[in-house]
Parts: sequence; structure tokens; C-alpha cells
Amino acid sequence: MCRHYGRCTRKESPLFKGLKVATVVAVGAFALAACGSSSSTGTSSSPAASTSTTAASSSAPATTIKVGMAYDIGGRGDKSFNDSAAAGLDKAVTELGVTSKELSAVPNETDAQKAARLTLLAQGGFDPIIAVGFAYAPALKTVAAKFPNIHFAIVDDSSVTAPNVTSLIFAANQASYLVGVIAAQASKKASVGYIGGVKVPLLESFQKGFDAGVTATNSAVKITDKYLTLPPDFSGFNAPDKGKATAAGMFDAGADVVYAAAGGSGSGVFTAAKASSGSWAIGVDSDQYLSADAAVKDVILTSALKNVNVAVFDVIQAGAKGSFLSGVQTYDLKNGGVGYSKSNAAVQPYEAKADAAAQAIIAGTIVVPGS
Repeated sequence: MCRHYGRCTRKESPLFKGLKVATVVAVGAFALAACGSSSSTGTSSSPAASTSTTAASSSAPATTIKVGMAYDIGGRGDKSFNDSAAAGLDKAVTELGVTSKELSAVPNETDAQKAARLTLLAQGGFDPIIAVGFAYAPALKTVAAKFPNIHFAIVDDSSVTAPNVTSLIFAANQASYLVGVIAAQASKKASVGYIGGVKVPLLESFQKGFDAGVTATNSAVKITDKYLTLPPDFSGFNAPDKGKATAAGMFDAGADVVYAAAGGSGSGVFTAAKASSGSWAIGVDSDQYLSADAAVKDVILTSALKNVNVAVFDVIQAGAKGSFLSGVQTYDLKNGGVGYSKSNAAVQPYEAKADAAAQAIIAGTIVVPGS
């Protein structure tokens, strides 16, 4: 069952449907196999990246579109941000018949390494190429200029203003506001926490939205905000141990609801919530109640949804029609680009206030900070 406030594109979980991994392809640093069509998908990790190739299913309509996907740290399988993007690609493979090449970033790599990844995709004839995450912006600016006839898209960044680049921007502060409304109601100890993966402006907008939602609902609730790493260290997006330790500290200090906007590190927050009796965790980007390990899913009260899958599919579908998107494409509560999940029945007592807040945001009577 799929119960979301906001846009829900499938009846089942969007994260693990589509094509299944069939083979594992070993690669060296940035080495790619020939970029023709293939009948399998696979992933493998190297010191520089992981890669996979996906071909259309036999039942999908034929198309000449070849999509390049450059994932953020954690890649496909992070059960969060990257997996949401992957779900959009999987839908395009199934419904549009596209073929694809998928590559993933690794911690602490340079802009030159990111540029090399995008360049290999461009040289392989992939068009469009989708960069998942703001960290690709400097590399994309360079590569897009070198390949003016290739269409690129980047998630969570609008700083690259080239004619062949589309920016996919999400009002994540709005989704965070809604889960803040829920957290304030769910907390029995009047104390909640926010954990950001890396202290960057994007994650600070999540924090501002969450904090505002909590305070507007119950100004007596204490809020503790923490980040796992500071730039240029972006490992906070894939450090479950740090997430667990930070969340455990919050729970020990009296919090009983913690919202984690930290990518793969969120799994550690879920583990800490499970170990702290009577505590809740809130997920991010995708409906993590549906994708988390069975041992911890019951403590995931809700998730702030950022429907990257919708944006990715929009980009690919436009390309398949020969009308590539351009400029800034914004996804918010009005068009179903963000929302919150309702898969865990435990959130039901708090939905009325969250839904009312969503309508007020859409109407403009609530202006969420962090835009």
C-alpha cells in the first residue's frame, strides 16, 4: 500500500521495482565497458566508482535514448536519495525502453574525478546524463561546456546555467516542515532532534523547515540540530556509525524523535531509535519505512519525501519525445514533488495537522523558511 501526502507514482514501493540486478561487472578506476546495449544490470565498487548497464525489457517500447546516471556517494542501494533517482530510471527502462549506464561517486573524490565520470558517459553517447546531487555542480559546469550537444540534468543545484543543463530543484524545506509538525505531536518528552549528513546550505534548508514545523506546532518542544561532517568532508552522507552515535546521544539526552537527513547514514539513526525504548526516527527523500531493514522499520514514523524519481522520469520522458527540459524545474507541494509518507499506521494520529499545514503552504498562508 502506498499512502503519501504528495505525489505517489506507484501502488507499490518505488525503490525496488523495475529491473533486477543480474550480473556484476568489475571495473578499474573510471574504466567502462563498451557503451552499447546490454541485457543485464550490475554494480561493482572500485577505488573510483561503481558502474552498471541496464537494457530495456523486451516488453517495453523501443527507443534510441541512452541515459547516463551519475549517482552520489552510496549509489543505487542506499535506500534513500540515490534509490529514489534509481526508481525514476527503472520506470523509464520499463515504460520507455531506454538503456542506461550507471556510475557512482565514492567518498572524498575530487571534482576532476566527477568530471571524468561525466565525460565518459558523454563520450559513450549517453543523452541525457543525470548528475544526482549538488556535489557534481563544479564538474558539470566544465563538462557541459565541452559537450554542448549533450543534455545534462543535475539534482539539487541551480548554479550551472548552461543551455544544455536542467536543474531539478526540490522544496525539501516544505517536506521537512510537515515532518516537523508530526515530530512535535509525536514527542512525549517535548524534545526532538535533527541530524544532517553534511553542513551545507541544502541540508540547512531541511533543518530550517523542520525546526519551523516543530515550533509552529508546539513552541515548548526543545530542538537539537547536529551535522555529521563539515565540508569538504562529505562522508557524513554514508557513515551509519556516526549517524547511530549522534542519534544515541540525542536519545540519551532526552529526545524521543530524531529526523535524519543524512543519506545512507540514516540507517544508523534507525538502529539507535530501535535501541531507545519509546523513540521514533523520521526518514528522508524516499519512504524509508518501505525500504529499511525489517528489524528497524517499525520505529520509522514517517519520511520527508523528495520525489527524485518523478523528476528523473520527467527528464528522460522529455528526451524520449525529443523535447529535452531546460532551465530550472522546481518540485514542491503544489506539483507533488515533495510530501511525507503515511506507510506506517502509527503516523495516523498526526496526519490531520500535517495535511492542514500542507494546504496552508500551498495556499501561501504558511511561508516555510529555508527556500
